[in-house]
Amino acid sequence: MATITVNFINSNFIPYPFKYQFLSNQNSLLADFLNPRKLITLKIQCCTKTSPNKKPRKPPMDKSNSSKNPNSKRAPNRRRSSTSYGTSRKSVLKKSFSQEQVYFSGPVSNDPVVGIIGGGMAGLICALYLEKRGIRSTVFDTGLHGLGGRMATRIIDPEPLIFDHAAQFFTVTDPEFAKLVHLWSEKGLVREWHGTVGELEAGGHFTPLPSSPPRYIGANGMRPLADTILSQTHLVNVVRPCWVSTLEPFNGMWHLSEKGKNCGQFDAIVIAHNGKCANRLLASSGLPLIARQMKRLNLSSIWALLAAFKDPLPLPASATAFPFEGAFVKGVDSISWMADNTKKFLGSHSHGPHCWTFLSTATFGKQNKVPQESIPVATAQRVKETMLADVEYALGLPKSSIQTPIFSRVQLWGAALPLNTPNVPCIFDPHGRAGICGDWLQGSSLEAAALSGMALANHAMSIFHYLYLFNPSVDLICCYWTCSE
Repeated sequence: MATITVNFINSNFIPYPFKYQFLSNQNSLLADFLNPRKLITLKIQCCTKTSPNKKPRKPPMDKSNSSKNPNSKRAPNRRRSSTSYGTSRKSVLKKSFSQEQVYFSGPVSNDPVVGIIGGGMAGLICALYLEKRGIRSTVFDTGLHGLGGRMATRIIDPEPLIFDHAAQFFTVTDPEFAKLVHLWSEKGLVREWHGTVGELEAGGHFTPLPSSPPRYIGANGMRPLADTILSQTHLVNVVRPCWVSTLEPFNGMWHLSEKGKNCGQFDAIVIAHNGKCANRLLASSGLPLIARQMKRLNLSSIWALLAAFKDPLPLPASATAFPFEGAFVKGVDSISWMADNTKKFLGSHSHGPHCWTFLSTATFGKQNKVPQESIPVATAQRVKETMLADVEYALGLPKSSIQTPIFSRVQLWGAALPLNTPNVPCIFDPHGRAGICGDWLQGSSLEAAALSGMALANHAMSIFHYLYLFNPSVDLICCYWTCSE
């Protein structure tokens, strides 16, 4: 067995060493790809050009070039009967393993376009960094109120009331992400959150946390960051609200549709969201390798309660010396986090309504999970009453001591936080020219989402172009990434 080490240079001129081990009795390669953060395995199978005296091997089925045969016909579009809410995730994904893997053997076009499904931080950053490489993209997002995914800010007029009701703040550790944050800071879009943040134990025992590393918040909420990312681009098209329901490979392209309505065709696709919608999308897409990675993901559901009060909430005695603006709640069944949005955004000088965000525990979310697109009124009321009662318990207040909110609303994030993670920046399947990015691949943070989008754009697409455009001696290369066990 021979070993060759190659340095591959990505678009940022950072060398990534590849170690290729050629197996004597197999037409395959095993490559250990050394990521700056973690070792992951890149398995490659290839069919090289054969000599004149050697009978060529029959290549794998290539759906991308099926139309080149004039006698070939496009496979009929067999519609699956719609499944009711509650269909198990396991049964949906089981179907994906019986599907045939899509192979695209031809080169991409000279002016490729990438379809990105999901307009949160990961999807938008992926689009931004694809543009830096001169690649056009279209971002499909389901948001009714705007882009951003869990960079979600709700503003209620006419007061106005303002709530961050998903991502509450973020920190910075990566130099590349720090450049973006510095740019946002110069434009006045983000700032450090100097308010006191700590841990609140049941009964009102508050302990402040260190202020380092710095915590950042959107100056006017998290959602405006999404618009800022989009404003930096010229080659990115956005379609929303749009629920992409079908991925169909045909004639070397991916054809996307929403309930039978054509959404366009693309040279490659990026899936930048997760949960049951992503699982159903992948179940019959021809991407079993991608679906297999999704199978490993376990997600928690989180309820968000937005409540505005006329007067400030009474604080526990232990917090009088440290009037907190945010707290991780411990020892309470339904509450994991609470934050005073009014103080966070406007400081202590505001005399208007006091807007609080309360986030539930994963256990409470699981116990009260319903279709997030249509929350029953009775469930919403029960969740609200339970969470407000537990706020009193967390603060050490007597029952019914918290005033009735002048405004309240609940929202369920059905695929909120990962319970496990592969700890890789992104996943890319050049078999079908498809990739996954998202914060869940490396944890659960705004920074993780941004780094994942960067990685898929800068890194996976570099490998994609290298394999398909700049290696003419190889007829077909099929590779996928898997996490080191």
